[in-house]
Amino acid sequence: MLSFENTEIAFRYKTNPDLSRARMLFGTIANPWLVKAGKSLTYFALNLHIPIAWAIKPTLYKHFVGGETLGECEKTVKLLSRYKVKSILDYSVEGGKDRESMQRTLDETLRSVIHASKHPDIPFSVFKPTAFASQQVLTLASGTEPIDIETAKAIQFFNDCVAQLCKTAYENDIPIMIDAEDSWYQPFVDKVVTEMMEKYNKQKAIVYNTLQMYRTDRLGYLKEALQKAEEGNYFLGMKFVRGAYMEKERLRAAEKGYPSPIQPDKAATDKNYDDGIAFSVAHLDRISVFNGSHNEISNRLLTELMEKAGISRNENKIWFSQLYGMSDHISFNLADEGYNVTKYIPYGPVRNILPYLLRRAEENTSIAGQTGRELTLLEKERNRRKQG
Repeated sequence: MLSFENTEIAFRYKTNPDLSRARMLFGTIANPWLVKAGKSLTYFALNLHIPIAWAIKPTLYKHFVGGETLGECEKTVKLLSRYKVKSILDYSVEGGKDRESMQRTLDETLRSVIHASKHPDIPFSVFKPTAFASQQVLTLASGTEPIDIETAKAIQFFNDCVAQLCKTAYENDIPIMIDAEDSWYQPFVDKVVTEMMEKYNKQKAIVYNTLQMYRTDRLGYLKEALQKAEEGNYFLGMKFVRGAYMEKERLRAAEKGYPSPIQPDKAATDKNYDDGIAFSVAHLDRISVFNGSHNEISNRLLTELMEKAGISRNENKIWFSQLYGMSDHISFNLADEGYNVTKYIPYGPVRNILPYLLRRAEENTSIAGQTGRELTLLEKERNRRKQG
């Protein structure tokens, strides 16, 4: 059975000072009060235009982010590749509300697509839909209410951005993943992504949609998507994640008076996720799988499904991925066993990428056992090095 316990493999890319910094960081994140206070102070400083990069860059930023630019990320990309781990560079600047900032984000994302296509250690490109339209615009586009002229223009701009990104990915032969959004405006995102798949996935999966499997409807959506792909003679690219907006989703459902779209508990989410992975592996002739999971059981399950089906460990239709700065014991042990593995590496200016960093800190605090697991593994490796 595949083991994720080898910390020598997991952390061999980290120096002793790196280990110490990581231990200190996760020790701080383990305290919910400190994370909450740090978030408040950070936004207070931002609102008053107080410089804070000096405090953020050597800590949260250094651990979870590749750099401010594509060029700054190169050192990290090369380091990971030495241990058979590929990289995905994600321009993680939150989408602006004005057209000018969205255009800047589009230009940079296009650069990242072309950069990936020329780099053997960057097998995917990626973008977030809300970088190119506000949540309000996407919500209106997903509904049935009349749309005014300005909203229609904003929807057209979004369509044009997605079309340009997918066309560029196709022309440069680099797969592109579109992240998932909140359930109430995901329908429009799904519609646009499906149109891109129909156009660009005729030979293989270039365009990938993202399925948040904590949603009760996603397994059914996956099966319907396969049927459409078979009928339309195109391929599916599917990135699987559990989901990141559970409390917000449940709260909105309660406020609006509709059934929660989220699975009732973790066990149901886990089952839904694993069922989606198993279904996709069973239909690998049509579906390419991107397994974005920090769950050891789900990662091990996928390796077992591959072995049972006689699928090669380096089959290009199956990839494993974890966020940079997290779950190295999964990423590096999988890569060491010959599986296709990537690290999701965000990049962007310190000030602009702060919302992403604060989410990482909050998620590590709230996910049961996540921070404790990271600390235990880091301590285990530190002790191993002392004894060795």
